Amino acid sequence: MKKIRKAIFPVAGMGTRFLPATKANPKEMLPVVDKPLIQYAAEEAVNAGIEELVFITGRSKRSISDHFDKAYELETELEASGKTVMLDVVRNILPSNISCIYIRQPEALGLGHAVLRGKPVIGDEPFAVILADDLIDSHPHGCLKQMVDIYERENSGVIGVQKVLQENVGSYGIVSGDEVGDKLWRISGIVEKPKPEEAPSNIAVVGRYILDASIFKILEETDTGAGGELQLTDAMANQIKSRSVYAYEFEGTRYDCGSKLGYLQATVEYGMKHAEIGSEFSEYLKNLKG
Repeated sequence: MKKIRKAIFPVAGMGTRFLPATKANPKEMLPVVDKPLIQYAAEEAVNAGIEELVFITGRSKRSISDHFDKAYELETELEASGKTVMLDVVRNILPSNISCIYIRQPEALGLGHAVLRGKPVIGDEPFAVILADDLIDSHPHGCLKQMVDIYERENSGVIGVQKVLQENVGSYGIVSGDEVGDKLWRISGIVEKPKPEEAPSNIAVVGRYILDASIFKILEETDTGAGGELQLTDAMANQIKSRSVYAYEFEGTRYDCGSKLGYLQATVEYGMKHAEIGSEFSEYLKNLKG
């Protein structure tokens, strides 16, 4: 069984729900307190043992690569000013053994298309996919680490899921299957954004996947689906016909930072727990409510 060493981060989307904030700034660079969403996602991957971060980027996304690159001028200024704490923060955004790879996606043609762009780097290895929009607070055992543990135990692909209200199933990929363990299902079917009355369950796919490299060939043979895009869920629906894939209801709290409400909720919750300002911010909120 091959170790999960690589993770794909699809970051080519336009982030239109956050305009005008995302007109010149990628949505993945929106900060939650003092770190951008993409850094939380990268840290979760590193915590799970990932060594290569593969970013599928698009136009106006240069600030993502700049964020993970060395900033000589900034580091020099911080060092000259004696700001050693902040210098350490800037220098250690990622451990030195982590590699970042950037692949351009000329057109945003769906999550399946973004994943397929990573094929030359992934090769024949199993890999993870992380959507930075889904910020998952599950310290100390991050969501992806939990999924890697299941992959190593079952030697099969794993999708992160959570139960949603029936009226909200049309916003997600929805899975069906047999429960085989605590919060674990062997998937028998998966459908993208079904009507509430046609959904096979309320078990919704969220932005965490561990996939077998066989998904690439299936993606190449899959037709476009919902929204005229190449849907990863459509390819996975074909994959489960020949191999087991599991759905895991992870431990932790998910914040849908692709929506304004979810983003604000994450900002408040992370602010209240922040080591530097948490107590003061919590007191402010308490007084604000009266």
